[in-house]
Amino acid sequence: MDIKTIGVEEWLNVWEKSATWDIAQSTISSLTMGELRALDEQDGATFYERLDREKMNYGWIEGSPEFKAEVAKLYRREVNPDHILQTNGCTGANLNAIMAVVEPGDHVIAEWPTYAPLYEIPRTLGAEVEYWELREELGWKPDIEELKRLARPNTKLICINNASNPIGTVLDADTLGQIAEIARSAGAYVLCDEVYLPLENTDSYMSMADMYEKAIVTNSVSKTYSTPAARVGWVVADEEVSNRIRTYRDYTMICGGVFNDALATYVLEHKDKILERNRKIVFGNRDIAQAWIDTQHRVSWTAPQGISTSFIQLDIPEDDEEFCKRLLAERGVLLVPGSRFELPCGARLGYCASKDVLREGLRLLGEALAEFDR
Repeated sequence: MDIKTIGVEEWLNVWEKSATWDIAQSTISSLTMGELRALDEQDGATFYERLDREKMNYGWIEGSPEFKAEVAKLYRREVNPDHILQTNGCTGANLNAIMAVVEPGDHVIAEWPTYAPLYEIPRTLGAEVEYWELREELGWKPDIEELKRLARPNTKLICINNASNPIGTVLDADTLGQIAEIARSAGAYVLCDEVYLPLENTDSYMSMADMYEKAIVTNSVSKTYSTPAARVGWVVADEEVSNRIRTYRDYTMICGGVFNDALATYVLEHKDKILERNRKIVFGNRDIAQAWIDTQHRVSWTAPQGISTSFIQLDIPEDDEEFCKRLLAERGVLLVPGSRFELPCGARLGYCASKDVLREGLRLLGEALAEFDR
């Protein structure tokens, strides 16, 4: 099977270890073990006591009952634990979900531009993939009327990313409801990658799982919950799709392992404290980024809606990838070129690094941009 590389992952694999000022990542400032322990009133004793009782075997193949119970709490409707399957991150969840649904010749509609696996995996499996485009003139959101035109009676799957990576925009509940109606009319599944939880207007946020009976939702503890080291994600689907995913999991993961399962469960048990911490980071750092952008005539953005990832447009007379390579080599600052998301003339700004890293990274980026005015 011939599949394209994931542009953003290929870029980070090559360049991230060379960075002094990493403002490319989309995780909200990763938690240390000390910070994780501090979430527990007993300084992590509960977590370690639980591990002390466990044998370091494979553990629960599909995720422990405790893990599944915490995942189920993220949704407003009641979710059958048998329909929650642990995966190797959200990327693994997307892979298994798409493989479980898509066959050669199927018609798939995919939001674009976005995280490449959501359209490259269906294409590699032999599907006909049409793009539902995010439009700058609509505030980097898609046109629901265009989705109606794209949908066919034989549409098998609609892939969306809510919130958007890399742009940081969010589809509201009304839009999700309209997507559900269009999918329902075609009998199509909707795969929604929900790894970026909007931290603004959280009470009004809706998961696609709560909107549509044929929704397949994927997520992980990597981004919003600041624990990518766990490498644990999950997929929630109906019984038919869940049973298919079980087969593919045996080829791609088998299980998450005792330690990773325990860590992910602990993180979700303390999600309220983590989200409180992360709201302060997102809102404070977004203000820093906005203040900097206001001083830069070559930079613009659509401010992210409480999401840890953003896209800055760069008005420069240089290829964005060449500029990012030079920025890293000369100043130690890491961005992800927009071309890695098929969005040339810009870059992904991971503005949720530490404030010191963000401020210095932006200062040095400003210096590099000022050179174009000399």
